[in-house]
Amino acid sequence: MALFLSTYINKVDRKGRVSVPASFRATLSGEAFQGIVLFRSNNHVCLEGFGQSAMEDLSGRLDHFDLFSAEQDDMATAIFGEAVQLPFDGDGRIILPSALISFSGLEEQAAFVGLGRKFQIWNPEEFESRRDKARQSVQEKGLTLPREKAGGAES
Repeated sequence: MALFLSTYINKVDRKGRVSVPASFRATLSGEAFQGIVLFRSNNHVCLEGFGQSAMEDLSGRLDHFDLFSAEQDDMATAIFGEAVQLPFDGDGRIILPSALISFSGLEEQAAFVGLGRKFQIWNPEEFESRRDKARQSVQEKGLTLPREKAGGAES
């Protein structure tokens, strides 16, 4: 599985166009929809980004909730109700909707931050603060990655 890695800062023009990093486009090259899907983060003042197949996976995860439960409805609304599909143009750019630009505080630049299976788009100055807080939290809590599970049990 291809992953989104690293941080790239790209210019946002007056029309809301921004180039998606070439490595991110390469990660998405096998997707049927050639573009990205964005929605507002529920945890930070940034945008969450995925490929179409990852969105299909998220939809499948909602099947763990009762179809008509308040929890399923809330999650579906927060994720899919505000999600936008943004196709790449011939130069690998997307056009960010003004509502998403406003929410995330993007101005002249956007920081594309790879987070493995997903990525986020931040105002670069806000991301610096977020990155520092995340590092501090990892250090203070002594966080490490859990072991992989083999056959349903920890190895």
